[in-house]
Amino acid sequence: MSESTATVRTVLLRGGEVHSPADPFATAMVVERGQVAWVGSEGAADAFADGVDEVVDLQGALVTPAFTDAHVHTTSTGLALTGLDLSGARTLDEAMALVRDFAAGRPADRVLLGHGWDASRWPEQRAPRRDELDEVVGGRPLYLSRIDVHSAVVTTALLDLAPGVRRAAGFQDRAPLTRDAHHAVRAAAFAAVTPEQRTEAQRAALRHAVSLGIGSVHECGGPEISSEDDFTGLLRLAAEEAGPRVVGYWAEQDVEKARALGAVGAAGDLFVDGALGSHTACLHEPYADADHAGTAYLDTAAIAAHVVACTEAGLQAGFHAIGDAAVTAVVEGMRAAAEKVGLARVRAARHRVEHAEMLTPETITGFADLGLTASVQPAFDALWGGEDGMYVQRLGAERARSLNPYAALLRTGVPLAFGSDSPVTPLDPWGSVRAAAFHRTPEHRVSVRAAFTAHTRGGWRAVGRDDAGVLVPGAPADYAVWRTDELVVQAPDDRVARWSTDPRSGTPGLPDLTPGAQLPVCLRTVVGGRTVFVRPEE
Repeated sequence: MSESTATVRTVLLRGGEVHSPADPFATAMVVERGQVAWVGSEGAADAFADGVDEVVDLQGALVTPAFTDAHVHTTSTGLALTGLDLSGARTLDEAMALVRDFAAGRPADRVLLGHGWDASRWPEQRAPRRDELDEVVGGRPLYLSRIDVHSAVVTTALLDLAPGVRRAAGFQDRAPLTRDAHHAVRAAAFAAVTPEQRTEAQRAALRHAVSLGIGSVHECGGPEISSEDDFTGLLRLAAEEAGPRVVGYWAEQDVEKARALGAVGAAGDLFVDGALGSHTACLHEPYADADHAGTAYLDTAAIAAHVVACTEAGLQAGFHAIGDAAVTAVVEGMRAAAEKVGLARVRAARHRVEHAEMLTPETITGFADLGLTASVQPAFDALWGGEDGMYVQRLGAERARSLNPYAALLRTGVPLAFGSDSPVTPLDPWGSVRAAAFHRTPEHRVSVRAAFTAHTRGGWRAVGRDDAGVLVPGAPADYAVWRTDELVVQAPDDRVARWSTDPRSGTPGLPDLTPGAQLPVCLRTVVGGRTVFVRPEE
């Protein structure tokens, strides 16, 4: 396939496989004025060939809707791409060696930034201490966030840039910082990043996204996560440069502030609790490996007040809620809001809950009743699930098996939108679809088709658009072209993946995502009819 310009053109794609409910056997598609104009067979494509600006020979490639990643921290993702990545460190000593080498290689940086350590996977079962970090970086400011981004280890020099942090909640002298102390050092670290570095990081993250077939990202910003300048700068960059669409959420209980910043909702990571890895997710019962039940940041009354304010302002509300007590508080707060403004208005607003890992049958029913979207991250289960994973360490086997119940949510009618929470887990859309279809707990598995829908159309529906994320005439021409092997239909049952390639079913096939199989390779990404990524010739 030849390089295409970024201008909007009329294009005929033919000679491949087009994943479309309009025609399960489609091999061709016409794009005009930034929209899908026609989908159909190879024979019918001949009628369009002379009237288009470009004909793309797919050479057997697969065309699908572009993915939407419904939960991203763009600047942090970019800084992780350009900074120190500790996610591959297998031991504490290995992590410390990586920190030492990184510091030596960045002598001019005002602050050293790294991410991704996970002491629960190390034999030492502990995080680096501050005195150890002071020594290996020579007393320079250093911020290293844990993989879940809800705690961090830092150097003394960075503490000195955050006055009063030693008196803040969550400060521990020889342990990772959490809660207010973590927010303070995080803000100090990112304040030391120059605007040029920030823009460079944002651009790197957006370019990486489109190289993976991601056409839209939902930026989850907020005062405890980034900054107003970071948020507005990202929205401005996305509007000015070719790349993915960026939909912004601002996590503050200030509806007018969110609107003024250009956010579609006062939502995203508006924290009701923290994270399981950092023992800050709020639980009904104490952790299996700690003598407490986590931390609650918002109560039911505060949640209800925020939902009422957002609903009346015509904005989405949304909350970060992971633990079962936090999710219960969200459902109870939403119900209280519905009693005040009316259930129909709450449902119509399509409010969101991010992560929603620990659900009960009652809260799942509550999500369905209230029209809530579950914005979830299947890679969490792939990373932390299983008999020996972090979930079992924190919760014990019985509670761990209940986490991320995607099949139950779909059966109850709860809409799902898939994301990565990058940089918590990497941008990896096909990997996320695989993680949901081959969930570590078999009863929570969903079909590849349902998971793919949650990662494409689900993200659009989560922002109130029912006409997008699918390749049918009139839909936005946001699509990706993939090199992949034979297409199949995969669906789980209680024992083993069920296979059906019977053409009489009329079900469009998708790539084989069986664990171990090679994932599709993105050849081209198009957003609104404009080509934003073409894979270099190999």
